[in-house]
Amino acid sequence: MDDLKPTPANSPPLTPVGFLDRAATVYGDRPSVVYKSTSYTWSDTHRRCLQLASSLSSLGIKRGHIISVIAPNVPAMYELHFAVPMAGAVLNCINTRLDARTISVLLRHSESKLIFVDFSSRSLILEAMDLFPPEMKIPGLVLIGDDEDEEKSSGSVDSGSRFWSTYESLVERGDPNFKWVRPGSEWDPIVLNYTSGTTSSPKGVVHCHRGIFLVTVDSLISWDVPKQPVYLWTLPMFHANGWCFPWGMAAVGGTNVCLRKFDAPIIYDLIRRHGVTHMCGAPVVLNMLTNGNNEPLKNQVQILTAGAPPPAAVLLRTESLGFVVSHGYGLTETAGLVVSCAWKEKWNKLPATERARLKARQGVRTVTTTEVDVVDPQSGKSAKRDGLTLGEIVLRGGCLMLGYLKDPAGTAKCMTENGWFFTGDVGVMHPDGYLEIKDRSKDVIISGGENLSSVEVESVLYSNPAVNEAAVVARPDEYWGETPCAFVSLKEGLSQKPSEKEIIEYCRERLPHYMVPKTVSFQDELPKTSTGKIQKFVLREMAKKMGSSRSRM
Repeated sequence: MDDLKPTPANSPPLTPVGFLDRAATVYGDRPSVVYKSTSYTWSDTHRRCLQLASSLSSLGIKRGHIISVIAPNVPAMYELHFAVPMAGAVLNCINTRLDARTISVLLRHSESKLIFVDFSSRSLILEAMDLFPPEMKIPGLVLIGDDEDEEKSSGSVDSGSRFWSTYESLVERGDPNFKWVRPGSEWDPIVLNYTSGTTSSPKGVVHCHRGIFLVTVDSLISWDVPKQPVYLWTLPMFHANGWCFPWGMAAVGGTNVCLRKFDAPIIYDLIRRHGVTHMCGAPVVLNMLTNGNNEPLKNQVQILTAGAPPPAAVLLRTESLGFVVSHGYGLTETAGLVVSCAWKEKWNKLPATERARLKARQGVRTVTTTEVDVVDPQSGKSAKRDGLTLGEIVLRGGCLMLGYLKDPAGTAKCMTENGWFFTGDVGVMHPDGYLEIKDRSKDVIISGGENLSSVEVESVLYSNPAVNEAAVVARPDEYWGETPCAFVSLKEGLSQKPSEKEIIEYCRERLPHYMVPKTVSFQDELPKTSTGKIQKFVLREMAKKMGSSRSRM
């Protein structure tokens, strides 16, 4: 069979963008996007995306150019996941919770050519633009208005505005018969996502068409998503592209119920009004849904959670209301969930508390993930499958990133020559082959689904002239899952010592609000090893003993 080779007929590049063409054919008259009183069909969405891609091409956007978007889960955000790659460009979704300084750094690092900005983030992006160096070209700005409230959104652009166009005007003037730009190779980049709001060393994760195609199909299979679900967008699309479900909903002809801001009463109203069947979110979302006097749902809603192990008590409360919780694990570098707690029917016979304990584990590799293991980071050997022996979680599969933008050293450090991606997360492998995360190396804190670097917060604390030493760890929080807890020792001889409130305000002026410590504990001296390294594991135990906080930002 040596004479049998790939041909153009059997080897076109894999891309999730093609799901939209099929959706327009199969589900053309079915609802695709619903937002307030606005409703589109899949034929409408297909046409609008082609028109927008056409306009982008006419503006000189070419293959490989970066196009950024700062927006909540509104229809434009959904459409851009197709329209941008249809123009051959690379989509860069930016976290709306970041501050102007961080956004400015990310935009400069990515060399973004064009930025779509929701009206609610106008002042934020203009402040970020003002931080660009004079010699650097400012990207074009396109305003995403809100058709439901034209006066509030200022959806039009006047002569004095720094926005030179609106989103809808670009859609309207585009060609609905535009021949979209297919990838020359399935390894061509399709999205660029940043791992966190760090300004010291931005990590831009680049994914290709092939990887996004695989993880999209994988997610539908692993979660057992049927055709034509009704999907409520409680997971921000700027979080790893909503775990690839923008493309996934097109593949199965689902209805995307868009939501500008998370609010539990609104969530329950939308679930009942639209017959929602599926939704995703971090464990903090589960907690928010179960706080208050909520009546059980008339029909079950499937909810997929990841980001931090959901507490068993929260799982029990969530499922008592009629939600069916599925749990998984992934990273920005995997584009979506590559490990899922695949449920076994025999577990349904176990007591509720035992079911919750099993469901809190991250699980096993998904069907298109090649391998998942827990290894000793020094020797590279697999850890014992005893549920006790700690090791680093490593992955292998087609959904992994191409690499970090402009950072070959960082890429090589985590994607080793022996074919493994080292996640930096610490876990154990149970005897039944199910993975469970126990800790995170590099002390990443997950607050409300947001990954934040303790090092970034510590650098700000150290800039305070009164601070001698500082360390930041996670403190359990009933609302956000985890919040930053700062341990600080002050310099000697201070005429006036700062209070906890003053330290927090100092950080608030210099960091995105979600990165600001919610607790500050003053210590005479921070615990250290014999080599002088601060013992963060000691501080974590101290933070746990403080008890779970009940913060709301």
